Amino acid sequence: MNFNKVNNIVGWIVCAIACSVYLLTMEATASLWDTGEFISSVYKLQIPHPPGAPLFVLLGRLFVVVFGGSNPAIAVNIMSALSSGFTILFLFWTITHFAKKLVSPGGVVPTSQQTFAIMSAGAVGALAYTFSDSFWFSAVEGEVYALSSLFTAVVFWAILKWEHHADDKGSDKWIVFIFFMMGLSIGVHLLNLLTIPAIVMVYYYKRYQPTAWGTFWAFIMGCLITGFVQVVVIQWSVKLAGWFDIRFVNLLGMPFFSGFIFFFVFLGALMFIGLRIAKKNHWNFLRLGIWCVVFMLMGYSSYITTMIRSNANPAVDMYNVDNPNSLVGYLGRDQYGDFPLLYGQVFTASPVDYEQTSMKYTKGEKSYEEVGYDIKPVYAAEDMMLFPRVWDASNDQQHADFYRDWLGLADGEKPGMGDNIKFFFGYQLNWMYWRYFMWNFAGKQNDLQGFGPGNVRDGNWISGIAPIDNLRLGNQDTLPDSIKHNKANNKLFFLPLLLGILGAMYQYFANRRDFIVAGLLFFFTGLAIVLYLNQAGNQPRERDYAYVGSFYAFAIWIGLGVLQIREWLMKKAGESVSNMSAALVCLLAVPVLMGFQEWDDHDRSKKVLARDLAKDYLESCPPNAILFTYGDNDTYPLWYAQEVEGIRRDIRVINNSLLGIDWYINQLRYKVNESDPIDVIWSAEQIRGRKRDYIVYNPRPDVSQDKYYDLYDVMKNVVGSEDAAFKVALQGGETINYLPAKKFILPVDENLVRSNGTVNQNDSVVSSVPVVIPENRNTLLKNDLAILNIIAANKWKRPICFTAPYTASELGFGNFVRKDGMTYRLVPVGNNTGINTEWMVDKLRNKFGFGSANINGVYFDEENRRHLNSIRATYADAAGSLADQNRKDEAKQILDIADKGILEVNMPYAMVSRNNQHNYFTFKFLEAAYKAGYKEMAEKVSRQLNKDFEQQLKYYSQLPERKQEAMRNEIAGAQQLLQMLQMLDNNYKGGSTVQPTLESGTPIGIGAQDSTPADSGK
Repeated sequence: MNFNKVNNIVGWIVCAIACSVYLLTMEATASLWDTGEFISSVYKLQIPHPPGAPLFVLLGRLFVVVFGGSNPAIAVNIMSALSSGFTILFLFWTITHFAKKLVSPGGVVPTSQQTFAIMSAGAVGALAYTFSDSFWFSAVEGEVYALSSLFTAVVFWAILKWEHHADDKGSDKWIVFIFFMMGLSIGVHLLNLLTIPAIVMVYYYKRYQPTAWGTFWAFIMGCLITGFVQVVVIQWSVKLAGWFDIRFVNLLGMPFFSGFIFFFVFLGALMFIGLRIAKKNHWNFLRLGIWCVVFMLMGYSSYITTMIRSNANPAVDMYNVDNPNSLVGYLGRDQYGDFPLLYGQVFTASPVDYEQTSMKYTKGEKSYEEVGYDIKPVYAAEDMMLFPRVWDASNDQQHADFYRDWLGLADGEKPGMGDNIKFFFGYQLNWMYWRYFMWNFAGKQNDLQGFGPGNVRDGNWISGIAPIDNLRLGNQDTLPDSIKHNKANNKLFFLPLLLGILGAMYQYFANRRDFIVAGLLFFFTGLAIVLYLNQAGNQPRERDYAYVGSFYAFAIWIGLGVLQIREWLMKKAGESVSNMSAALVCLLAVPVLMGFQEWDDHDRSKKVLARDLAKDYLESCPPNAILFTYGDNDTYPLWYAQEVEGIRRDIRVINNSLLGIDWYINQLRYKVNESDPIDVIWSAEQIRGRKRDYIVYNPRPDVSQDKYYDLYDVMKNVVGSEDAAFKVALQGGETINYLPAKKFILPVDENLVRSNGTVNQNDSVVSSVPVVIPENRNTLLKNDLAILNIIAANKWKRPICFTAPYTASELGFGNFVRKDGMTYRLVPVGNNTGINTEWMVDKLRNKFGFGSANINGVYFDEENRRHLNSIRATYADAAGSLADQNRKDEAKQILDIADKGILEVNMPYAMVSRNNQHNYFTFKFLEAAYKAGYKEMAEKVSRQLNKDFEQQLKYYSQLPERKQEAMRNEIAGAQQLLQMLQMLDNNYKGGSTVQPTLESGTPIGIGAQDSTPADSGK
């Protein structure tokens, strides 16, 4: 058999192995985070968050048609699994291409033994990447990263095919193919573009006589082409098309999209002329460049479907991309804001001024209408620096606090360039890249997300070699059992890392040019992303999925490492023995080891938590409810449940994080599924653009601050007024509306709330609900105002619910929400006990699911456990309420349902977590067991908590003093909770009714509802 045939056969075998692994371990439905949004978008051809993924949506819909059946989520997951499996195929062929040039240079046909060595290298490298932590995670869920990886693998493989056939006539068709694939990939994810510098180097080395300076300028050209594609092709083309559309519509009175169409027709004519000129003058390079741009734009044209579908007003319609002008902002990710890269402010800076940038337009009835200029903050020169890494002054996700903690800065202390560089190397490079790199190729400590400098307990890389790990992180044998035996505790003993380093060195000395090509792929898909993202601290989740292209490049070197081992062995034995030995040793030491270590924490084949979590939230709501959510994981699974599985489509899910944007508020005005339109009081004109982005508290002498005012009247006729008397001037001359008082009321029609089930029969109904804006809140944002408007305009006609109670507390009506299961309902009840017991018990018995936590051996990672804790705590709340009503047998039954629904083997009652949040939730369960007189359950839970706290404190005590200082908050928390546990045990066992409390005065029976912060860094 010739080399090509063997290469194809072995490649397809490796591909089949990878596809089988991913199909066997893929999630049973939607996952947490963005997959619920993406699968919903795929199922109904809807619009996901900026910058969108239209090709992913179209291909996913095709898979739903072919494989969907009764479970569309499975079809999308199959697409990810197969995309990932075929990524492995192209990785195999990439490795064998490089390996062949090392084993049989000069195009000599390899011998059978050389062929075996090359196949061994390809198999080991490709299978190592198959079982790598980060790639496997994305391979088994309906997200864009699997398909994006396939495009990356295809374009890199294609340039190697071009290199192999570069001397053949018509070989440049591979270059055109590459740019077409890149154009298509833009409709999935932009990571593919980072392969361009490596592709340019392959082209340069093949077509030119390389020199040191030539290599340098080829590298610069690769960077420029990457910038050209990112800025000119992707952004400027659409911006110019949008500019033409505004002029054609507003100045010439033509229909929408006329200028957009004209621009691309005109651009096509220019390219046609350019091709004619290039052909006539034999400017082959220009001709090739134009064809590349043409085919890239053809691939990029998938975004036209985004505007078509947005005009149909689907339920998921992020950014309302119904015209070319809004497409500009959609692609530019305008809703996520901007951040500095080369020159910018430090996080302690405050703007000294604001400057206007470009005019913003929105689509009106017959023309584009101006909505105001974008504004950009201006900072003092002394607050600016080159290469700013500590830049984000916002503290809604504690970014500013994180900078201070990481750098050891006092409040108000300004960071210097030394602090800036320290944060770059310590956090952005080491913590947010190299740690992920080592997870994949050295080993992983556990699945806890680590925060802050010096955290030696959570989410670090380990090797499994005790002296090294213990020196860095403390004695790993003394870790509490709950994380020492965590399924994500994977020990790879540095073996993949060492083999990859050997492969890189071998390629460096044997073929420097190919090493540079692979090295550029490694750099641009890894470290260059770190430079570009400029991440602030305290991310809502781990970001390792962004760097899988870099790990792909390293897997090439892992494969080539087999050849180095073979070469060493050949000095002691024959070629055949060396080939077999190198292949067997490397196969067992790297991919086999990785597969055995990683399988249990990557197998999601039975897990359905995201769907059941969504069902639990939705079924907690009364019919036709309005449900306010906060973050990704209490929003996207709900979209999935409604849009794909048809669960409770009568409920209108409103994401609080999106309510600050006019297009999202406007979408509430029309019916979605079975949910009627919502009155938001203000017209589209009143919230357009930056109008009422925020208002300020401005007490007036003629307005009593002790009186309560009708909320609807104030929002409609004061905050919504255009009268200058109700506006206040800002420093820059701009005027905004203000709030003249902080005390308001929601009138209550008792007959209405009793007849429509808002209150229970024995509730004491108040005549009005007070809404008192907290004293420390002098500014209300647009999303706050939208919530108040919706509540005021609703007038108790529809149920108002929240996934988290703090939204109500922050807006001043926290005493009037009652827990109805997983949600909190606004109720006009004076004798509110905080728990709607009968409602909850019915839902917990008949409607709730546990996401397969009742099946032995199903793995739930940290984020999954957080939401399982919320479910478990809901059962505890219901049981505690039943016990308070002396219905102890019923309380025991509820606790038993939770105990059987969430098996301890899957999620222990006591477990190490950030800020001991896991154990804090378990306190609620323990307290409920004590109240119910459920002695056996209470003893079991208490025993586990005591053991975990004692193990935690023992682990902390053996840490060096410096590491103990870094963990001081966790140590103090464990000590305090252990004391509270002992008090709780003593009080209930001794018959006391005194309830121990936290130092802050918060009873342990009242835990903060878990809700994930919005992931604004998508």
